Amino acid sequence: MTLSEKSAYLKGLMEGMKLDTATNEGKLLSAIVDLLQDITKTVSDVEKTTLAISDELDDIEDELDEVYHYLEDDDFDDDFDDDFDGEDDLDDEDYDDLEDDTTVYEVECKCGEVIDFDEETLEHGSIVCPNCGEVLEFTTEDEED
Repeated sequence: MTLSEKSAYLKGLMEGMKLDTATNEGKLLSAIVDLLQDITKTVSDVEKTTLAISDELDDIEDELDEVYHYLEDDDFDDDFDDDFDGEDDLDDEDYDDLEDDTTVYEVECKCGEVIDFDEETLEHGSIVCPNCGEVLEFTTEDEED
């Protein structure tokens, strides 16, 4: 029996027993049966939602598997290399516009590597040195001497 069926069965038993809902015991049993019906409805809704989410996650997993297999494909690397001719697709004017809109920050790691980063990385508060792997942390707050 499902929860809904069990809840309906209890309500039917209560009605079949012709309990007087004017007495304290009758009021209590009636309230318990109503509560069980509400809980049953909520659990049923949660089960439906969980199944729907599970189906969506399965679909996402399948799509990610396809992307993963596509990226593993050796032909992908060859296609990418053929498309890249070493030339910038941006004109000098376009590049100048990008430079004007973006603030570039610079930090030097202990290993001597100079790393450029943007506002988003600055807000993140840290960056990993591509040369030695050191995590460089920084803050935008002014430090007192």
